[in-house]
Amino acid sequence: MTVDAPGRLPRGRHGLSRDEVRRSQRDRLMLALAEAMAEQGYVGTSVADVITRAGVSRETFYQQFDSKLDCFLAAFDAAADLLFAPLTGPLGPVAGTDPPLGDAARLARFDELLGTYLAGLAAQPAFARLFLVEVYAAGPEAIARRVALQATIADAIAALLDVTTEPGRFACQALVAATSALVTAPLVAGDLDALPALRAPLVDLLARSALR
Repeated sequence: MTVDAPGRLPRGRHGLSRDEVRRSQRDRLMLALAEAMAEQGYVGTSVADVITRAGVSRETFYQQFDSKLDCFLAAFDAAADLLFAPLTGPLGPVAGTDPPLGDAARLARFDELLGTYLAGLAAQPAFARLFLVEVYAAGPEAIARRVALQATIADAIAALLDVTTEPGRFACQALVAATSALVTAPLVAGDLDALPALRAPLVDLLARSALR
């Protein structure tokens, strides 16, 4: 998804293909949903709010999505890609490094990726809030998707750290849950400057748990 979704397309000829127009409309609708929910919450946001912000017709909305929930789930997936791609993308090659990375190198890699994630939250607060807060108001399907993603991230961290024991894997799961809880409060309060300050304590927590 394009994070900085484009504005309204000009009337008449604009040189974009039909697929490009549809992608632009879809991106604008997801961004509009995230921004509306950051102000009004999931329950308080209507399809009318979304299409007004996106600058598209109701017909266009329903060509793209079946419902507000369908749009939310698509935006959730886009937010997950936006926020977690830096975390999940580089992790795979680490496990196959020859010779294997030592604890210090693995921890340094985690530190770097966590910093990227926290910076992403601060840079995209509307999508971050959708992912971390509004998901619980969207219902069971959205919550199940979030739980599954958290499990995937915990597994990725375990692979990065070469953790194979049950206590170690539990520590990774607890770290993911703790990180989610800790970033939510400043995000809701609009205190985005507090997010980077969580980096050092979280890395220290990991160093004293899963690596032991």
